[in-house]
Amino acid sequence: MKYILTTIALLLSVSLFSQEDTKTTYDKKEVYISMRDGTKLFTAIYTPKDISKDKKYPILMERTCYSIAPYGEEKFQKHLGPNDFLQKDKYIFVYQDVRGRYMSEGVFTNMTPQVINKTKKDVDESTDTYDTIDWLVKNVTNNNGKIGQYGTSYPGFYTAAGTLANHPALVASSPQAPVSDFFFDDFHHNGAFSMGYFKTFPVFGVQKTKAETKDWYSDQMIKSTSKDGSIFYNEIGTLKEGVDKHYPNNFFMQEMVSHPSYDEFWQSRNLLPHLKGINHAVLTVGGWFDAEDLAGALNIYKTIEKNNPKAKNTIVMGPFSHGGWSYESGKHYHNDIYFGDSIATFYQKNMEYKFFNHYLKEKSKDAVALPEAYMFDTGKKEWKEFASWPPKESSKFNFYFNSNGKLASEKSTNSSFSEYYSDPNKPVPSSINYAEYNGFTPRNYMSEDQRFALSRPDVVSFTTDYLTADVTLAGEIMAKLKIATTATDADFVVKLIDIFPADEPQNKDKPNVLYANYHQMVRSEVMPARFRNSFEKPEPLTPDKTTEVNFRLQDVLHTFKKGHKIQIQIQSTWYPLVAVNPQNFLENPYLAKKEDYTKAFIKIFDDSYVEVDIIK
Repeated sequence: MKYILTTIALLLSVSLFSQEDTKTTYDKKEVYISMRDGTKLFTAIYTPKDISKDKKYPILMERTCYSIAPYGEEKFQKHLGPNDFLQKDKYIFVYQDVRGRYMSEGVFTNMTPQVINKTKKDVDESTDTYDTIDWLVKNVTNNNGKIGQYGTSYPGFYTAAGTLANHPALVASSPQAPVSDFFFDDFHHNGAFSMGYFKTFPVFGVQKTKAETKDWYSDQMIKSTSKDGSIFYNEIGTLKEGVDKHYPNNFFMQEMVSHPSYDEFWQSRNLLPHLKGINHAVLTVGGWFDAEDLAGALNIYKTIEKNNPKAKNTIVMGPFSHGGWSYESGKHYHNDIYFGDSIATFYQKNMEYKFFNHYLKEKSKDAVALPEAYMFDTGKKEWKEFASWPPKESSKFNFYFNSNGKLASEKSTNSSFSEYYSDPNKPVPSSINYAEYNGFTPRNYMSEDQRFALSRPDVVSFTTDYLTADVTLAGEIMAKLKIATTATDADFVVKLIDIFPADEPQNKDKPNVLYANYHQMVRSEVMPARFRNSFEKPEPLTPDKTTEVNFRLQDVLHTFKKGHKIQIQIQSTWYPLVAVNPQNFLENPYLAKKEDYTKAFIKIFDDSYVEVDIIK
């Protein structure tokens, strides 16, 4: 959920501007802004040099836990705002360190709980946003009285929470790859612990003791010892052993392992129930291959749409990984898959620039000329416009799992099942891109070739015949499994896959990638069976008893082309992306020991299926 340092460097390097260019156009001022409880937040303000009583500018703000460097009024960022079109067009750009981070005062809290019935001294991210906006409007000379806010990833959470500020000057918000709920975004998926995030915890779990301009937690980062990052995860042992060795004093990790279920601790950090009373314009942005906050973008958009009829609400979903729309890569790939040229620039110019320019510089009372949903079809590789999302013109369709390995449109007449043997000691790999295991968080697996999993005895697959016509999935996906296991717990991983034709041509840019019969993952999700009835109150499975495990995968817009096949793969381990489920029901599976690991035979019955939204 945080940009890797190399990605930050890339963002800066591709900017059209240098520090000197920014200096010639903008002035910089650094201030502390007092919040209502007296805590002072460090803020940098970049103002166009030609600002005057006759030439006023709106304010565009980002609040972040990731540093607003460079610090010092003589040091300038090379790139201001979310894109170069906006920087060139000129705004008053404002950056702020949130509570407890870098130069700001206070104590840092992950996913600050929203206070419902506030007193005058109660604070949360919405009040900090309000107090900051109020100070800026009153103290930054010659602003035009309009403020917009944006942020990607964790700053996307601060933007989403900031929509609740309800300050009259706030007219436009763009939460991008926003976190909405850490039990379902980032650090968990449906309550399953995201082991692929293990190396991120120093960033979020070490409090600073004084004002800092550099990363005070850097000495606690886990250093790579090999280009093959899988070695670390293969040798780490159980999750408990890894935590005891690397993070005994990391407050966030200790909170994590102390709250294995969706208790009050996590519920209080769920932003979604609070997204009410929003009456300004919101542009939520996400990437179909965002391995970190795909759920956040979709859920925040849908929640605002449901609860806020007065909000001018728009969603954009492109063929991007986490934050990939923030920089231009020319030929746009995700992992091995090419989606077109200059896609980020198209988004920045035709969506993001248009959104902020309209509401901050034009008639903000009228809706901007954007569709409700601007979505990229990752199969046809083209943008589509919809009046709603999911599209009202879509219809429900079921793909059934037949024990003969077929993915069929009709339920089998046989009362049969598919079976696999799951051993927590020998988990199914989540990727064979071993170098990426050294990264901050995994990304490429979201569209990775899944042929490596087919030969595993602990993976079952169901496949259609070659399609005789295009099939477009547009909307939600629901896995409805009927299972039985010889153990008392299990995870279930469902992967939706697009199989390319046997004669798929090669791509000259990727000479070492075999595209013939490529098994591109389109969507995937994990569900711990212990949460099948309640995320608050986990329950064991009864061995050998047929049980329903139903869960939602994230939305999709993907056309499976004529001549392709559709495949579903199911498995019960997915390592190191997801921590190994011991398959033995424990009150706290994070504390499992090796002796708790239980091998199991797992059945998937023929009346299991995935329910999808299809546009014909």
